[in-house]
Amino acid sequence: MYHDTTTAVLFPGQGSQEPGMGRDLAEASAEAMALWKKAENISGLPLREIYWDGDDAAMADTRNLQPALTVVNLALWQHVAGRLRPACMAGHSLGEYSALAAAGAIAADAAIELVSLRGRLMAEADPSGEGGMAAVLKLSLADVEDVVREAREATGACLIVANYNTPAQFVVSGAKSAVTDAAARVKERKGRAVPLAVSGAFHSPLMDEAARELARALARVTWNRPRYAVYCNVTATAQTDGASLADIMPRQMTSSVRWIETISSQWTDGIRSWVEVGPKGVLTKMVKPILSTCGVTDDAYMVAGIANLEQAQTFFA
Repeated sequence: MYHDTTTAVLFPGQGSQEPGMGRDLAEASAEAMALWKKAENISGLPLREIYWDGDDAAMADTRNLQPALTVVNLALWQHVAGRLRPACMAGHSLGEYSALAAAGAIAADAAIELVSLRGRLMAEADPSGEGGMAAVLKLSLADVEDVVREAREATGACLIVANYNTPAQFVVSGAKSAVTDAAARVKERKGRAVPLAVSGAFHSPLMDEAARELARALARVTWNRPRYAVYCNVTATAQTDGASLADIMPRQMTSSVRWIETISSQWTDGIRSWVEVGPKGVLTKMVKPILSTCGVTDDAYMVAGIANLEQAQTFFA
């Protein structure tokens, strides 16, 4: 058993999908394969066909992506859970549902049902295509907040900082007119704005109607006391009881992902190693720039990733 009270497990979200994800483990583990089949039954989608055959357009569709990535995350966690006992968990946006299930706050079946619904709601929330998102790079938080305020005032439209990923990587979300205005202001400040291929303004008030419907599903879920503390996107603080999580999660779809604060809070609370369980290793790359701004040196912490069966075996070698 790898048990360390200074270790956090992280689960990735949208953007971490890749062709063939989860296939090696599913073909080696009956338990993992059963999870894929269960997710296909719950979602009504041919998830293995989409992700194992590598259909790029279908892989990017949030309706397919949300249950598929959740399966990969949870299958990897099931494979290592008997040998890895962390102090806490966190998941980035969609990944938060993996964290909740891995921590035992909700059942795996419930997590798959919720993310399947969440994917449909997010895909259908903006049929007229009025919302958008853009990643903002190479600007400070103060500059990004100024850009968002100025674009909001200039257009009179909704715009917020949706993701606080690292001190040099943010995502803005809102009305396309405001996103376009913000992108121009980012360029003026020598930053870079990259439009994201999404079906709406995720993690913004424009998701309010979808969030209300998801909240009704969340209210029907049985919430348990988690085995490990879960740091929530909405609060960036550790939650240790089911009631608190049940209260917080309905706000997740319309609130910002406070990832910088999440990692910083974990460091303050004594975490010194982070293990990302899920494909691609996106979150492991975010730890260093976040901790660097806290004056933490590279030799003061450890970061590792378990993205597939081979890495799971290597981690415990």
